[in-house]
Amino acid sequence: MSHVIVVDDNDTNLLLLRHILQKLDGVTVDTFADPLQALQWCRQNEPDLILLDYMMPEMDGLEFMRRFFALPQRQDVPVVMVTADTERDVRHLALQQGARDFLTKPVDKVELTVRVSNLLALRKSTQKLANRAAWLLEEVKQATAEIRAREKEAILRLSRAAEYRDQETGAHLLRMSAYTRLIARQLGLPLQEQEMLQEAAPMHDIGKVGIPDAILLKPGKLSDEEMAIMRQHPLFGHEILADSVSPLLQCAAVVALSHHEKFDGSGYPHGLSGQDIPLWGRIVAVADVFDALTSARPYKNAWPLERARQHLEAQKGAHFDPDCVDALFALWPEVMTIRQRYADEQDPPSPPADSRGAGHA
Repeated sequence: MSHVIVVDDNDTNLLLLRHILQKLDGVTVDTFADPLQALQWCRQNEPDLILLDYMMPEMDGLEFMRRFFALPQRQDVPVVMVTADTERDVRHLALQQGARDFLTKPVDKVELTVRVSNLLALRKSTQKLANRAAWLLEEVKQATAEIRAREKEAILRLSRAAEYRDQETGAHLLRMSAYTRLIARQLGLPLQEQEMLQEAAPMHDIGKVGIPDAILLKPGKLSDEEMAIMRQHPLFGHEILADSVSPLLQCAAVVALSHHEKFDGSGYPHGLSGQDIPLWGRIVAVADVFDALTSARPYKNAWPLERARQHLEAQKGAHFDPDCVDALFALWPEVMTIRQRYADEQDPPSPPADSRGAGHA
């Protein structure tokens, strides 16, 4: 049903207009002799059309329009002003204030019904388009969220596949990615960038799928030649992830390539230093090493938290960006919460005779 209100201080006009409008299919009518009462009704209800007299005591039609259009979500409601044929200046002012159409006194029945019917039909079409647009927007948001969720799941599963070759655990990925977001938040990165970096961080070592088992799982110290091959894994990871149309995978490619660079320039694969290392890589480097040090592995015991903190503090400006280290430790209570939430389910099994894991990397 379309709801029309008529505002006119003349009771005879109200009765006449109500009688005519009620004959239209799908139209309900409310009438108001007092424009203030009409405005109060409009604060609580949204009409589909207003038929408004200009000449009224206390408040004329122009003032009513000004106050009505100032109400929230009322700017698109059509208003038809009823004026005398001689009041052209009033019509011009009404047009400037948003009136959609005019009727001339005395009101012609045919003209009234046609103009009102046309405006109501136009309003219904406009509302349908608006509703359709809102529905489509919601569908796009939902579809985008589903794609992001599948993308995130795929990344985590692929990351775990790489970590399984390297004696790591899925909990390590969850912890280090959560630490990554803590650091990013403390550094003031935008929320969307924080979320993307957290989702991309688990892909940091995906390039290890390209390292031969004889090197990746070698129990002893690597030779110089073997170490050179091991240090290719950031390049492999970048090659796997680069050139994607996905911003998330583009972020992961940067992280994979740069998370083994060191702040003093002694890292790999490109020996970048300081601010030349992408911030994403500097953040992940701190998060990854901190969790690796404080987690038990088949080839080592977990470091005590205080020892790990001292190590990272000592390596500020050498291995790590000092700002990233400070950002992690500034949120220490949240670090502890993450460790508890994503604790490893059980201690790692004893290492096989030919495996020492990720210590080479």
